[in-house]
Amino acid sequence: MRSLESTGGGRWTRRGEWLEVTPGRVITGAEDTEAAIDKWLLETVRMPDKLHERLRREGKIQWKGDRLRLALFPDKEAGIEPVWQDINVLYEDDFCLVVHKPAGMAVHPDGSGIGVTLDHVVAAHYASAGESVAVRHIHRLDKDTTGPVLYAKNEFAQLVLDEEMRAKIISRQYVAIVKGRVAPGLKVIDQPIGRDRHHAARRRVSPGGQQAVTRIVGREVWNEASLLHVQLETGRTHQIRVHLSHMGHPLFGDELYGEAGGKNSKPDFGRQALHGESLAFRHPWSGEQQEVIDPLPEDLNQLCSELSAGLRP
Repeated sequence: MRSLESTGGGRWTRRGEWLEVTPGRVITGAEDTEAAIDKWLLETVRMPDKLHERLRREGKIQWKGDRLRLALFPDKEAGIEPVWQDINVLYEDDFCLVVHKPAGMAVHPDGSGIGVTLDHVVAAHYASAGESVAVRHIHRLDKDTTGPVLYAKNEFAQLVLDEEMRAKIISRQYVAIVKGRVAPGLKVIDQPIGRDRHHAARRRVSPGGQQAVTRIVGREVWNEASLLHVQLETGRTHQIRVHLSHMGHPLFGDELYGEAGGKNSKPDFGRQALHGESLAFRHPWSGEQQEVIDPLPEDLNQLCSELSAGLRP
């Protein structure tokens, strides 16, 4: 049993599969209790309509005394084989999990059956805590990009967070270490991104592509390189890498996009120098803003030290 404070949905207590809350006079003082419960769930808690209808139909919304009980935590299969490895948990409660994704690990399987992914490791994390939870990631990072990844721990959280991703309410900020001195005037890159007809894995700036907007919100400029703090308004595949390469500032170590996208560039770092430094989202139950910080990994710290000291060309 766990109790946590919140605002939108009130204080919650978890008892097995049931969440218990005491909404107060908004329901106890209402003439029509059932109508007041439905209004509170749909408007204050932001419960999706279809989930609300199903819970009502299955008798999983119960009112007892001054307590509202919701069956939000039924046991679910993980949906993926657990693989036990060390995991860096950045945030966790009954609704959400945020974990650090290391370099060289994909978020989810690619269908080949080869390799351990973050989803495998998260499944083991749930199992080790005795939780029967389906593994549901809300967003992804490239295999060689590090940073926080958000997971929903029940269907309610998944539906709310998926919608907030579509509505661009969930925000992510990145650190990108790039070649060249990025001019102070470069603050927004608004260029459409599409597939590269000549390379299946690559994307490129293309007039017929999807709208893509990247904002540079901070920078540190050295002799031959720059550290950029970057926010995305859209979430196109490889967006930061494509946009910065197109502007003549490819990421260190980006073999795919290389020296301004050149085909014959050689990697000068073990991976693309890109890291998700923060993740901000509204808590699916309470609505409170959560910001999760993920410190710069050691390999990027070392790269910054070398570049700022002029030790790399």
